[in-house]
Amino acid sequence: MRQLSEVDRDAIRLAQDPQFSRWLEQITATGGCAHPVHLAGSTTTRDATTGEILHRYDTRNEPGERLLVRCRNRRATVCAPCSRLHAGDTFHLVRAGLIGGKNVPDDVREHPRLFVTLTAPSFGPVHRASTAGERCRPRRRAARCDHERPAQCTSVHDPANPLVGQPLCADCYDYAAHVLWHAHVGELWDRFTRAVRRHIATAVGLPQSRFPDHARLSFAKVAEYQKRAAVHIHAVIRLDGPAGPTDSPPIWGTSAQLSAAVHAAARCVAVLAPHSPAVGEHALRWGKQIDARPLRARPDDEDLSDDAVAAYVAKYVTKGASEAAAGADHRLSTGDDIDAVAVPPHVRALMRTCWRLGGLPEFEPLRLRSWAHTLGFRGHVLTKSRAYSATYAALRAERAAHQGHDALPDAVTDAHWRYFGSGHTPGAALIAAGVADDLARNREYARSELRPAAEAG
Repeated sequence: MRQLSEVDRDAIRLAQDPQFSRWLEQITATGGCAHPVHLAGSTTTRDATTGEILHRYDTRNEPGERLLVRCRNRRATVCAPCSRLHAGDTFHLVRAGLIGGKNVPDDVREHPRLFVTLTAPSFGPVHRASTAGERCRPRRRAARCDHERPAQCTSVHDPANPLVGQPLCADCYDYAAHVLWHAHVGELWDRFTRAVRRHIATAVGLPQSRFPDHARLSFAKVAEYQKRAAVHIHAVIRLDGPAGPTDSPPIWGTSAQLSAAVHAAARCVAVLAPHSPAVGEHALRWGKQIDARPLRARPDDEDLSDDAVAAYVAKYVTKGASEAAAGADHRLSTGDDIDAVAVPPHVRALMRTCWRLGGLPEFEPLRLRSWAHTLGFRGHVLTKSRAYSATYAALRAERAAHQGHDALPDAVTDAHWRYFGSGHTPGAALIAAGVADDLARNREYARSELRPAAEAG
């Protein structure tokens, strides 16, 4: 035993435990979660009328007197099993708002719908990737910036090249504007959606205050970090009747009308950052690259497919920070922590800018130091309007009911829980990873078996 590794010794210890089979059931129930939460406590379910105890559960009978539950982390770099489940929920949430289901009527696909991309503005030239052999930043004449560095790059960069997204000159790059833009993306989006409603109302001759009486704008959006570590927004935007997806849009509500309003709104909205003697004034806007593509209502249409859009959004929300040039997966406690994060120099410079600006009183409301690990961006990766489709909570409740964990009718439940810890011992982590791999292979096998039947149908 002494010649075995700590992981192997711990795995053998667990396997010899009399309650190992029950512990393995808990690990399987969490899907092989990499960082499960340990809870201790009990629940008692009683008949609401008679007071009779219908069911009682207590963790004192469980291994270690605790219950393991999923961590529900969306990042694949933190917990792959939970991120896979989150991706599935996201897919169904976005897809239901496109084609119906989850209490959304099927004819919602007949409503005007766009897949919109809004980018960040330029904060300085960066190295660009090419898949067609184009040079990075060629110029007819060799030139240098104010810091005597080359203002051109004649190389052809592969997308995997670590130089892609890095500034040609870090001293010329406007890091303060980049960070402040991230901190105001949420407000910029809010002003954008209001401007879309305003432009549609103006175009059809409605007073702006009467727009909600005739139509409703619904959306689901995801924030994605580009190679230059700047967020851009992908959004499904849908025009409904005033009651939401159950209500048909007005006759003047068309994809062309919605697209024109999106482009006009994206070009006109701006947010003024707080004035600072250290960095001056910044008027924050969307970038010049604006894309609004209609989604197909029928299989034979040439527009984007609903499933492709839903799958793209679901895939992105599970990316870890290291995969997406988004900083770090965890908050930074001190400015010294920035040096320990394994990120490119450009990302580290953005973190330092967050820390520096976060110490100024005029930027205190932006909480830049608290969000230095995400480069100043403090919004949720995925957000949606209330009437777009179902919620994550509703999807999880539906899954629980499908698995037989729904609440009993005419019953009340008293629950008493306390946090007992999180994570795995080394041997438990090895076993949980094996469980997660087995479940993933089983799902892939099931999909491969169902695919020929679906294609034949």
